Amino acid sequence: MKPILPTAALGLSFLLAACAPTSVTEVAQRAATTSNLPPMKSFAARRGKPVLKSNAEIARDFIDLSFQMESGRQLPFLTKFQGPIKVAVSSGAPANLENDLAQLMSRLRNEAGIDISRARSGESAQIIIEAIPRKKLQKAVPQAACFVVPNVSGWAEFKKNRARGVTDWTKLTTRKRATVIIPSDVSPQEVRDCLHEEVAQALGPLNDLYRLPDSIFNDDNFHTVLTGFDMLILRAYYSPEMRNGMNRAQARAALPGLLARLNPRGARTGMRAASATPQEWNRIIAASLAPRATPSKRANLAAQAVNIAKNQGWRDNRLAFSLFVQGRVTLGQKPQLAIESFVQSGEIYKSLYGASVQAAHVSTQLAAFALSSAQYGTAIQIANEAIPAAQAGENAALLATLLMIKAQALEKTNRDAEAQATRLDALGWGRYGFGSDRNVRARLNEIRALTPRRG
Repeated sequence: MKPILPTAALGLSFLLAACAPTSVTEVAQRAATTSNLPPMKSFAARRGKPVLKSNAEIARDFIDLSFQMESGRQLPFLTKFQGPIKVAVSSGAPANLENDLAQLMSRLRNEAGIDISRARSGESAQIIIEAIPRKKLQKAVPQAACFVVPNVSGWAEFKKNRARGVTDWTKLTTRKRATVIIPSDVSPQEVRDCLHEEVAQALGPLNDLYRLPDSIFNDDNFHTVLTGFDMLILRAYYSPEMRNGMNRAQARAALPGLLARLNPRGARTGMRAASATPQEWNRIIAASLAPRATPSKRANLAAQAVNIAKNQGWRDNRLAFSLFVQGRVTLGQKPQLAIESFVQSGEIYKSLYGASVQAAHVSTQLAAFALSSAQYGTAIQIANEAIPAAQAGENAALLATLLMIKAQALEKTNRDAEAQATRLDALGWGRYGFGSDRNVRARLNEIRALTPRRG
């Protein structure tokens, strides 16, 4: 299930797309100068980067991902589809879904070695993708942006059987059918992100681990398309050594030889420690991002999450994310604490992963703050450093936001030609990342409103 991670206010009206592309709140600001937006931009298919972990670490991650659900419930058996996997799309899906689904299935075939393809007309499908309005989806599963359920062929069958235990993953011994439910009225990027995460979970692991820095199987939602690590996990999942119905011990015993074959570069010895993540920390992080919580409650919860992370001795993705969340939820109340939290979060991300997509998310917040403080050169520098990671991470909403900040800063330093070209680039990516023209213009106006008024 892909969770909803709401955006956080920056300054008076700016809503940064911090973890996942969402519909942007329309605000009453100076109208954008562009009456007709440029064509939508989109990403070409690309392979995930090679995995740098040791095979011992990958084996540990495989077990933790494959034998537990996000809720903490244990899965007694490894289950997967047998034979070729056909995918069908129900009527009413957004037009942009077809191209993104084709790219996804091509990557699954080429990188994960999974025999997956579109079902022909009249052919039965193992995976059904159905798009419904967001409100309808969230009425059934309030905290989900999208989700996947087993043993049903579509939304109507899910609604009919959800209370009967038919859709309980823990009761499966094999996978025969699964339905991916996505929203039909969101941006192209959000549709694509849902396809990547939910089709991957329909095929393989059902858990998310906050400790993973290089995976879509992480509720921080920084990675929005399947990574090289994810493809290796899925390749291992569908290798013959991993048999349907294996228990945890059997899978653990099979993994060393399997990974030695699939990932020879990971044969080095040694394994970095990875302590378990307390469910209390997971609960607090989720609660601190809940849209209905008051600002003070979110701030208190985020502080608790930071304290837990420090008391656990974490210096990994979990501490950095705790600080990032604290920065988001305190910006309207305690801007100094927020900036300090962002700076600390960014330093940890950069020390661990370099110029990563995680660091780019932090940099977006700092670049916006620099713009609001009339530090235009700093805003341009921060944006320039973060843009390549946003591009590599295929996050159009993040990329568009960075480009808009840069364009506004360029305009304020009288570099009008550069500003215009950068803004046009931003608008093209914005159409993919934010969806409707209205949402794109709203984001542009929000960023323009950050600029201090003269006098």
